[in-house]
Amino acid sequence: MTTLAQFLPQHLQQNDVPAELGSVLQSVVSACEEISDKVRLGALAGVLGMAGTGNVQGEDQKKLDVIANDVLIDVLKSNPNVAGLASEEEDTFVACNDNGGYLVLFDPLDGSSNIDVNISVGTIFSILAKPEGALDTESFLQKGQNQVGSGYVLYGPQTQLVFTLKHGVFVFTLNEQNEFVLTQENPQIPAATKEFAINMSNRRHWFAPMRQYIDELLAGETGARGKNYNMRWVASMVAEIHRILMRGGVFMYPQDKRDPSKPGKLRLMYEANPLSLIFAQSGGAASNALEDILSIRPTGLHQRVSVIMGSREEVEHVNELHKA
Repeated sequence: MTTLAQFLPQHLQQNDVPAELGSVLQSVVSACEEISDKVRLGALAGVLGMAGTGNVQGEDQKKLDVIANDVLIDVLKSNPNVAGLASEEEDTFVACNDNGGYLVLFDPLDGSSNIDVNISVGTIFSILAKPEGALDTESFLQKGQNQVGSGYVLYGPQTQLVFTLKHGVFVFTLNEQNEFVLTQENPQIPAATKEFAINMSNRRHWFAPMRQYIDELLAGETGARGKNYNMRWVASMVAEIHRILMRGGVFMYPQDKRDPSKPGKLRLMYEANPLSLIFAQSGGAASNALEDILSIRPTGLHQRVSVIMGSREEVEHVNELHKA
């Protein structure tokens, strides 16, 4: 079996990837190993329940939200290659090391509303090269296609690491020695699928193209799509994305009519961009129903976006409906 420590140096050398980038990835992974221990122990470690605080999004924080965020910040600050970081839980960016060449953005614990009921959650991360000049908010506001790496760690029945440095996607599983072991190379998302994931309770708020699309899927083999679909909804984006990476499907969190000022619910920088890069490297697609997510120019650290991602045929069909 090949551990991450054995795999990474060879992967960096073969693909002419800087060792410093590998070091940043290893720091993220180290933090996630610590977070995995906290998630696994749950009530035994007294880390379940509410923290009694809110984040910049106006959302109540779970204790593990705060713990995971602090762990990542502490570990990344100690890496001299990290110039700065940005977290979904922080108001603004955090400066780290003046001579660092990389920026890390992360959702420390995606799906945290599921923590107390023991459903899979995860950490999502994005790595960017730091532009020349002084570190400021603008340094982080790069298109998703500029990412030099991204990935996630899923804390489920197994703890699994999935990442790309833009030379394929690799899946590692945490073993009993607390080492990540390579368990899959270059998974490919099927172009066609019969499975979709969406929160149907919001249907009345969707715009007409999305209502039409879901109605087509629900009509099954008697409808326009000519086949039956199954619906899944975990309410943990990283868990939904992992299922699609493993067997295909489409995940959607579309814009709706409730707040016209918000073009979606999910965060471009911490969720949509890093997961879209994983999908781009594994044959999938990701859009906001109008354009490729990786081509969107960010305007703010906490920018929200509509998300349709997964099997290419479904994403392209949703895009066509929105152009009509």
